[in-house]
Amino acid sequence: MAGSLNRVMLIGRLTADPEMRYLPSGQPVTQLRLATNRYGTSSEGERREFTDYHDIVVWNIGQRKLAEIAGQYLRKGSLVYVEGRLQTRSWEGQDGQKRYRTEVNANDIQFLEPRGAGGGDVDEAAPRQPVAVPGTPADAEGDVDPNDIPF
Repeated sequence: MAGSLNRVMLIGRLTADPEMRYLPSGQPVTQLRLATNRYGTSSEGERREFTDYHDIVVWNIGQRKLAEIAGQYLRKGSLVYVEGRLQTRSWEGQDGQKRYRTEVNANDIQFLEPRGAGGGDVDEAAPRQPVAVPGTPADAEGDVDPNDIPF
């Protein structure tokens, strides 16, 4: 085998509104929760639909403001295509237990519905405002320490 591949492609609906935050460096990051459906056979032999849930982390990439666009225009119920790579983070919890979280780090997002078609009962035309950490510039660039991710 010549190498390895870590690539994820998902089409699904958001299960919650995006959560946009700023790292202490000022770099924006947006978290999405995505549900995808698949069909299979239950333990009783019946054909049924199963739902899988995915945590997506979206960063700005170069001049592409993916994190900001996702945070402003997506809503719960929006149908989206997400492409990225899997990454597992680990940390020690407050109880001393080692915790793990596997996420998709998105490098492309495409909206699959016209603006405002995603659902929810909020004003779809109004962009969402990100939650900023006081005293940090919104346009700062820099390396990201995974421990700085606020969720």
